[in-house]
Amino acid sequence: MYKTIYVPVDNSDHSNMAVELGVQFAKIFGSKIVGSHVYAAKMHDKRFKQMEAGLPEEYHDEKELDRQRQIHDSLITRGLQIITDSYLDFVDQKCAEANIPLERRSLEGRNWKAIAEDISKNGYDLTIMGALGVGAVKDSVIGSNTERVIRRIRNSDMFVVKDTKPMNGGKIVVAVDGSHYSFGGLKTALALGKALNKPVEAISAFDPYFHYAAFHSISGVLNEEAGKVFRFKEQEKLHEEVIDSGLAKIYQSHLDVSRDVAQDEGADIKTTLLDGKAFEKIIQYVRKEQPWLLIVGRIGVHSDDDMDIGSNAENLLRSAPCNVLISNKKFVPPIDTQAEYTIAWTEEALRRMEKIPVFARGVAKTAIHRYAIEKGHTIISNSVIDDAVGDILPKGAMDAMKTLGGTLDAAGVDRNAMQAGDEVAQDLMGSTLSGMMSQVVEEKPSEASAPMSAGNKSYLARMSRDYYVCGGCGYIGKGDQPVMCPVCGLDGAQFKQVDKSIFDAAAKAEGGLETQVSYDDIPMQWTKDAREAIRAVPAGFQRRRAKAKIEKTARKLGMTTITLEYSGAMIQEAASEDYTPIFANKTAGETAPMVSESKTENTGNNNGADPYVWEPDALQRLERAPAGFMRDCTKALIIKHAEKIGTTTITLDVANQGIEQAKTTMEEAMKTGNVKDIVAKLTGTGAPSEAQSGAGHNG
Repeated sequence: MYKTIYVPVDNSDHSNMAVELGVQFAKIFGSKIVGSHVYAAKMHDKRFKQMEAGLPEEYHDEKELDRQRQIHDSLITRGLQIITDSYLDFVDQKCAEANIPLERRSLEGRNWKAIAEDISKNGYDLTIMGALGVGAVKDSVIGSNTERVIRRIRNSDMFVVKDTKPMNGGKIVVAVDGSHYSFGGLKTALALGKALNKPVEAISAFDPYFHYAAFHSISGVLNEEAGKVFRFKEQEKLHEEVIDSGLAKIYQSHLDVSRDVAQDEGADIKTTLLDGKAFEKIIQYVRKEQPWLLIVGRIGVHSDDDMDIGSNAENLLRSAPCNVLISNKKFVPPIDTQAEYTIAWTEEALRRMEKIPVFARGVAKTAIHRYAIEKGHTIISNSVIDDAVGDILPKGAMDAMKTLGGTLDAAGVDRNAMQAGDEVAQDLMGSTLSGMMSQVVEEKPSEASAPMSAGNKSYLARMSRDYYVCGGCGYIGKGDQPVMCPVCGLDGAQFKQVDKSIFDAAAKAEGGLETQVSYDDIPMQWTKDAREAIRAVPAGFQRRRAKAKIEKTARKLGMTTITLEYSGAMIQEAASEDYTPIFANKTAGETAPMVSESKTENTGNNNGADPYVWEPDALQRLERAPAGFMRDCTKALIIKHAEKIGTTTITLDVANQGIEQAKTTMEEAMKTGNVKDIVAKLTGTGAPSEAQSGAGHNG
């Protein structure tokens, strides 16, 4: 498997364990060890010349200065070579004891640069490096040399040693997301598991809640013109329904493929599907299971090949408490390319699919495929497509989607490229974006004052249908009793019908109901107990995400009322998580307190934490902005204006003036297309400097 194993050393504890593992792997796979150490003689020589001016006067004689230079050069060069030889002698000793061939490499230059160039030039199959080096301190997470090498290597698997204890009996966990790199990591995991007699487990994580929370936020800033053109809410309903079960099916299929690949190699692996933010769920799982090794692909399924390292891989590399292997090998499972054709399509149905924009074609086919399996179809025809789409969207929404298609055609937008000229884009977007800012601070009509739309009535009618839960994976079927689960393949007889009367009884026992309108204007009722309980989750994004998860999972079950009995476990989980907001309002070097989602927490009293006093009518104006990020942003821009005019009392006039000025700022910032610029211009904050964003420790 590994013909050559490359081990850079520096005599640190992590480095010494890297040598131990390298020798053990070499014995198993019949590999050759290449040990290396980098010394920086030229850097020391340059520093000595810079310090010559500070030498005592007697050394300023030209002959004496030349003699001192020769002595320094000899001592430094020879001394560093001796240190290098000593480090490599340790590797030599370990290889000799195990009768493993060794190649010694003494390199001169910048350590990370010389190591990366050596690996790239010689193409070693596996590189084993310590996570930390001799320069590590208490709070070090990953050494700068190790991280820099990982970011630059494309032709070698990178084994990062984080556990300095001898190899324990822990298992090997590989994270699979459908990318060729993750499947390459699976092949590596199977080979290592067989060689080391360790069990292998494949895990996969998908996040069905992010889109719900994200679109909830976006819908608040769409102006009326943009909403009419793009039919945002109708598209999101389709998107949401596809994501609900489509993502589960996709990521479960990755695990099914992994199991088949393992079986082809005579191995039987455990598979686990996790729902939630990928990095968060994987790191929670690793901390709970405590494996010996975690394997991840260098980049994921959504990355380009020129990406240095994927965000999930980077976060796991830093946070995982176990050894981590970054896979740079690719593998394309044959079953992955054939999975799409397990159900036949008629020619008419395929031609119909070609009318869908290319960026959405794959998602649409996945949704139709999922519906066909659930209902027992083996051939997808036009009638099956009609039934599948009708199951996802009401007729009114489909009419809106057809209108959207006509708008795109009339505007000259290529559906296969979804690109348009500046003039067309301007017509689609509208002549001004300042209305977006107005939308942020405008109050939505209450449920009582706004009549329910036909689309909402249709949606609620669909929610009243029978719902069935798969006893194997939890997939939700709607309408008729499913024939088979499209996610785990369980027979339809194993589905259990959801008894909604249980939730109705719980709602009556939990106090008065309050209707809250979601981002797409669908009314969701919350009991008093549930409303009070969710206040335990910190306000802002964390609470919005918790509410999004609760409402989304409830809607999947056909529920329109949120009870504490149903939501309690999810609220407790969200409340127990440590969370640092990604957005903080800062003024004059101080952190302004975040505006609470509860109106009762917005007072004009100055408790010492906020230097600004808000008059009641100004607070009422602020509370018209949607709670959470939008209200925080609105507050920040009002405070920025108050600071500019030199007042600490926020009146209604000051609030209105701040918001009006922000409209112009929003329009100008949007032209750059950079969200960070928008936030920075609105709030007066900037992106963290390069120095603040993380100079690494030497490793």
